[in-house]
Amino acid sequence: MPVLLEPDRAPTLDRLLAETDTQGLQWRIEPAPDGRLPSVAGIGTLAHAGAAEISFLANPRYQSQLAATGAGAVIVTPEAAQALAQAGQPPSFARVVCSQPYFLYARIAQWFERASRPRRPAGVHPLAVVAPDAVVEDDASIGPHCVVESGAHIGRGTVLGPGCVVGQGCRVGPDGLLHARVTLYHGVRIGARAIVHSGAVLGADGFGFAPDPAGQGAWAKIPQLGGVVVGDDVEIGANTTIDRGALDDTRIGNGVKLDNQIMIAHNVQVGDHTAIAACVGVAGSTSIGARCTIGGAAMLSGHLVLADDVHVSGGTAITSSISRPGRYTGVYPYAEHGQWQRNAAVIQQLSQLRQRLRTLEKG
Repeated sequence: MPVLLEPDRAPTLDRLLAETDTQGLQWRIEPAPDGRLPSVAGIGTLAHAGAAEISFLANPRYQSQLAATGAGAVIVTPEAAQALAQAGQPPSFARVVCSQPYFLYARIAQWFERASRPRRPAGVHPLAVVAPDAVVEDDASIGPHCVVESGAHIGRGTVLGPGCVVGQGCRVGPDGLLHARVTLYHGVRIGARAIVHSGAVLGADGFGFAPDPAGQGAWAKIPQLGGVVVGDDVEIGANTTIDRGALDDTRIGNGVKLDNQIMIAHNVQVGDHTAIAACVGVAGSTSIGARCTIGGAAMLSGHLVLADDVHVSGGTAITSSISRPGRYTGVYPYAEHGQWQRNAAVIQQLSQLRQRLRTLEKG
């Protein structure tokens, strides 16, 4: 379903773009044949958008849908705009010409989200519990059934949805949004403009236990004395968990995007602007570089180091450090560990063995 505004609240195309954050983008408007700019009440796909909606063409495979779209305006690349101009018959819709149509669509979608969701009123809901020495800055909104414990600090303009728990000594930066039922254990620090989705838990104990030397299978719990530090402009998905460090902090860099149901173990370091898809598990003390991408259901073993700009395909198991940028992919069936190691060693040499075999055949 497209996001729709009431007709009297729909901006004209030029006003929409003027009010949208287009920093870093170059764009221009090409009006429809009648010279008018449409009012834009929402966003739709090329196949389903109506005359009061804007659409976008980011994938050339959908170029054929332009001819039949009912959208009032479409974001297109310069190449697509040129193809339309050379088609002989001008299109019925206005064009926003931009070399990055998908990114501009994202920015326009942000405008519609703000316009269609009124901001929650500032203040503390009567059903919330806020410790007397907690600090809730101006314009922050604390929803019903929230608990803000002693020494916590909620930044200016931050919104806590219903049922959030902010533990003792936590700090949440300005202009953040914690959706319903987010839990921050004690001492968690979150930077500015964070978005944390429902069910996320930050600061639970890392999985630290020492085996009993008596050999009876018992374990001694190792207290997790570190914290969790999250940078600015981070988004954390629903039911994702980030464990606190054993001694040092678990750290999530600026601009990191974490999908739903991710497990980040204790003392993990995630570099700036890395994106991790759903159901990924990162074991303890692994360090992930900046601008990496980790595909869904990938698994990273503990105590590894991944360089900057490493891209891991979905379902891949990373069991050793990666020192060079690039894409890494691998799925291998399990076996008894010793046998698996022997087979893996052979697999890694297959290309050289193949070349040697070809050389012998030619000889």
